[in-house]
Amino acid sequence: MKRLLIVAACLGLAGCGSKQTLHPPAGAALPIKPATAPAPLTAAQLLKPPTSERPSRSDELLTKSQPRPADPFDQPPK
Repeated sequence: MKRLLIVAACLGLAGCGSKQTLHPPAGAALPIKPATAPAPLTAAQLLKPPTSERPSRSDELLTKSQPRPADPFDQPPK
């Protein structure tokens, strides 16, 4: 029983690695054109996440070491 579960798990994981181009099933069409779009979107355009979902990094990285200012609230416990 244990071997069967291990084999099933391995086969399930092996299926995750297959890569094929995505296309709608036979007889089905892509979603309708958005109202503000000039043309219907292709499958590649539908799969590309908008920038609001994948924003670019905007935080400033520390470029050189600087000493920290004194913190009056950083006191040892009593």
